[in-house]
Amino acid sequence: MNFFTILSSDSRGFWDSLVQLWQSTGLMTTEGVPLWKLFLMMGVGCVLLYLAIKKNFEPMLLVGIGFGVFIINVPGAHAVLYQEPLCDFTLFDGSQIYTEILAADGVTNLLSNVSRESVTALIADPNSALYGMTIIDSVQTAGGGLFYYVYKGVDLVLFPPIIFLGIGAMTDFGPLIANPKTMLLGAAAQLGIFLTFLVAILLPNFDAVQAAAIAIIGGADGPTAIYVASKLAPELVPIIAIAAYSYMALIPVIQPPLMRLLTTKKERQIRMEQLRPVSKLEKIIFPIAVTGLCGLLLPSALPLLGMLMLGNLFKESGVVPRLADTASNSLINIVSIFLGLIVGTKAYAPNFLNLDALFVICLGLVAFMVGTIGGLLLGKLMCVLTKGKVNPLIGAAGVSAVPMAARVAQKVGQEEDPQNYLLMHAMGPNVAGVIGSAVAAGVLLAIFG
Repeated sequence: MNFFTILSSDSRGFWDSLVQLWQSTGLMTTEGVPLWKLFLMMGVGCVLLYLAIKKNFEPMLLVGIGFGVFIINVPGAHAVLYQEPLCDFTLFDGSQIYTEILAADGVTNLLSNVSRESVTALIADPNSALYGMTIIDSVQTAGGGLFYYVYKGVDLVLFPPIIFLGIGAMTDFGPLIANPKTMLLGAAAQLGIFLTFLVAILLPNFDAVQAAAIAIIGGADGPTAIYVASKLAPELVPIIAIAAYSYMALIPVIQPPLMRLLTTKKERQIRMEQLRPVSKLEKIIFPIAVTGLCGLLLPSALPLLGMLMLGNLFKESGVVPRLADTASNSLINIVSIFLGLIVGTKAYAPNFLNLDALFVICLGLVAFMVGTIGGLLLGKLMCVLTKGKVNPLIGAAGVSAVPMAARVAQKVGQEEDPQNYLLMHAMGPNVAGVIGSAVAAGVLLAIFG
């Protein structure tokens, strides 16, 4: 019997297999999403990868985010990567227990091999045959997709505090301790958060809680933005996170025009006095004192601020070098991989290509620009009050994008005077901005959380 005889004798099964294979391809499993939307978002992912790889804009996170945007919008990928675990359920309606299969009002097999989210939604739907029932038991029958589980690090708000632990272990608060008044510049740069909140709350698209989540973009702190959005408006996490990290990456593009617009050439040429040395004891006391004070006044800020200060204490104490090294290298790198990737995967075309997302992007840009302007204006005021001893450019570093914002201040200053070294002075308001964004997040969570 030759190959053609075998093929003809079982041709029906062969062609059925081919049809099944075709139906399983991405082109046939797009979950009803138009292909052009998916391809458009794949293009957005490629743009983000270009900015990270070619332009070196925040590559530590933007590579993961860009690839995440790309992979999740490959036709068919979302259904596989975000597949929820399937379960068998036992429900109770107050008088009878339903096990595995329910047949009522034309609804059948709803309790066998379905996702928990589906059953939960039906229980809450007044038009469903399951309305008002209670889940008393569930047994998992099939696992979920890879990203379903990885996203739990964001959903359960684990990744942002761990990132803050690593940031603390890499941060030197010495410039801030040496010049405490730069804390005011970090506070002024949070103006963008609160002004944007007032703008967002006036729009019909968002309620007060969502407006608070959007406004945090003005802090220019990706982990803080994710933390607040996850707590207040989980449905906005993807667009808020991508907007926050995108604007952080574009600091070298966004900030310099504002800095040149709001300062004079003479102000940009101001050379500041060298900072005083800061003792080890001061550096050890600082994270402890900040944690105690902020915890007393604003406990809701402690998950971020406390982890930031713990990481810094690891570094400054000098007695746990392995912990400081792990927090500032291995741990933060591992979490950054997952955080960047999973944030990107939430930019799925149906959730991203809509009017609300456009509003969030625009409001985020406003928040970021107003934050920069707030720092610059206070810097100008401090320049006047100190009779020209403060270069206003360092005020722009009050946003918490460490250390990029400080480097931009240094670069713009050296355009006017190549021998002007502002980096250490700008690091004061820069690290103050990290604290300021965490405090602002705590305020919003205390009010709306």
